[in-house]
Amino acid sequence: MTTSGFLRRDFASAALSMFAGIVGLALTAGMAQSQTPTWPTRPIRLVLPFAPGGPTDVVARMTAQILQEGLGQAAIVENRPGAGGATGVRSVAQAEPDGYTILMGSVATLASVPAVQKNAGFDPNKSFAHVVRLTTSSTLLIVPVSLPVNTVADFVAYAKANPGKLNFASAGYGNQTHLNVELFKAKTGIGLTHVPYKSGAEMVTALLANDVQLTFSDISVILPLVEDKRVKALAVASEQRTPLLPDLPTAIEAGVPDFTTGFWTGLSVPAGTPAAIVNRINKVVVEGLNAPNVRAALIKMGSTPSPTTPEEYTDFVAAEVVKWDNLVKQAGIKLD
Repeated sequence: MTTSGFLRRDFASAALSMFAGIVGLALTAGMAQSQTPTWPTRPIRLVLPFAPGGPTDVVARMTAQILQEGLGQAAIVENRPGAGGATGVRSVAQAEPDGYTILMGSVATLASVPAVQKNAGFDPNKSFAHVVRLTTSSTLLIVPVSLPVNTVADFVAYAKANPGKLNFASAGYGNQTHLNVELFKAKTGIGLTHVPYKSGAEMVTALLANDVQLTFSDISVILPLVEDKRVKALAVASEQRTPLLPDLPTAIEAGVPDFTTGFWTGLSVPAGTPAAIVNRINKVVVEGLNAPNVRAALIKMGSTPSPTTPEEYTDFVAAEVVKWDNLVKQAGIKLD
């Protein structure tokens, strides 16, 4: 089986676990419905700026189920990839602010894309009313099993002893996987040559073949290969260790100061959407994410439910925008 096939199989398994965990949610989420709702009166579109498949798509479909059961109307996931995610995000920014079009945003689309693309066509802070953060997930620093390093300190020393000889992979120039390594380089002072690929699967395949010597990958994608000892994980790039790999140190514990990066998702609606609608979506989603079976299913696939208030998510997005915009300027990354 190819690596991409292996990863797709893992996503499918995670999706089945996810939807199994949602069974029985209707009673919990249904409590959030008002007795005589004036909104919604027709189906809701949940726009995901990525192609179908993968962990983000699974979370989107789980969220659509929560919305549907909590609001009493169909919620339909609409995959709108293109321009690194900008196409789908822009479509929501330009939609009517009536609560019937919701963005499934992420660090990639709300922070990285506007930092890298000069004319993304939206402002992550001004074009939306941010509703709720959904999930956070850990990112792993991974290297080939053949590389003679076992810790982050080993890798940094090896890179400094072999200048110009080590490559890192990303899923595309300006992609979040690219920015993760640029942040790592900035924090450690090492030099690595960038080799961009067309997808995360190609990126991992290159690492398995030792064509590249480092990359960062979401734990929900790479965990099976780590457990099968087909790649080595040197650290998790989160503030705390992951329960899925409790013996794996954080990058900060491994000696990289103030280094955290991870994948997060959340819901946003067009700016000007009535506060009553924003608050109602927030209430339904928070109740759904806090359901024990949903939490368990998400954690099993490597994502942590991390619901917030609209105000908390707004502040969180703003801070992420500043963080990645500063890095992009420092590294001189830009797309025409």
